Amino acid sequence: MSDAFAPTTLAAAESRAAHDLSAQGHHLLAAAPLSELVGAGAEDWARFARHWDDLTVDRYMRDNGTYRYRRYGHFHLDATTGTLTAQPHAPYAQDLTVNPLNGGQQRHFDPLTEEFLADPLTRATVLTLGRIFTAAEGVGTWDVKLHPFRIVTSPGQVGKPAPQGRHRDGSTFVTSLLVNRHNVSGGESSLYSEDGEQLLAVTLAEPGDQLLVDDRRVLHDVTALQPVDPTQPAHRDVLIVDFDLL
Repeated sequence: MSDAFAPTTLAAAESRAAHDLSAQGHHLLAAAPLSELVGAGAEDWARFARHWDDLTVDRYMRDNGTYRYRRYGHFHLDATTGTLTAQPHAPYAQDLTVNPLNGGQQRHFDPLTEEFLADPLTRATVLTLGRIFTAAEGVGTWDVKLHPFRIVTSPGQVGKPAPQGRHRDGSTFVTSLLVNRHNVSGGESSLYSEDGEQLLAVTLAEPGDQLLVDDRRVLHDVTALQPVDPTQPAHRDVLIVDFDLL
């Protein structure tokens, strides 16, 4: 990735991200500065990735796909104090106008595991995003939804990170944090303006690469996955975090 995405100080990294979100509606935060921001090394990312082995199959795919595994959690964040408060576990729903494939239904996903919630990287990631989005938006209280996803692929099944195609999530800000890529090709993330202009195309490749998007201004998509070695398991693990104004 370009040095333009690797500021030399933590304050500069957050300031650059907030500026880009305000100015252009998106920012690519590379693994190196994000790892500094959340205090993570290679061993921390490896530990964090193991939580994705505990995800459960998404039973609400209207395309009948079994390629997506996930869990779900809901929180309120006061970014000024760093207070993250879990909300009662409840179904997740999106309007059909936002998600024409799987919207319009109450989706009862399994909750986040206690181990995932206790992992220091979970809290550090949310607090870092909270500081950036607060700086960009000028507000400090947020509704936060966490979606760890694993998309699997095999010779008999294409993995679709964005099965609904080019879309919005219906949030204020959305982020995609790469946790692991194993034996997959594809998975290029792209961003588009309202009139269809492509603003960015990038493949998140390193644990800690993160794409931040103003969901009100920018549409996003991810290309399908296929296995590199068809005889071996293949998957892409990401943490999607949605921030909404309270």
